[in-house]
Amino acid sequence: MDKDSFFQDVYEVARLIPRGRVTSYGAIAKYLGVARSARVVGWAMNGAVTNQEVPAHRVVNRVGLLTGKNHFATPTLMQELLEAEGVEIRADQVVNFDKHFWDPIVELGL
Repeated sequence: MDKDSFFQDVYEVARLIPRGRVTSYGAIAKYLGVARSARVVGWAMNGAVTNQEVPAHRVVNRVGLLTGKNHFATPTLMQELLEAEGVEIRADQVVNFDKHFWDPIVELGL
């Protein structure tokens, strides 16, 4: 797996996540055909937090926890960005995760 092209594939999927929705590292990995690479998707997102074109704040862990929050400029920025889109966060976790979850396999087809 070429890291640079894989990261670009991850960013392409992340750019498709609609405002007010979230997905998980694992869902992106599964969509890209590498279901066991959720951690690598996380690394890609950590590197994208300063890229305005990639909504890294919309990618959370499999239960909706804001596990990437410490890679943003401030520890609360990820939450602030999500709340600005109408996503409620409580104790670093997306409230009503199932309602906000965007599954690329379902939404984009495979």
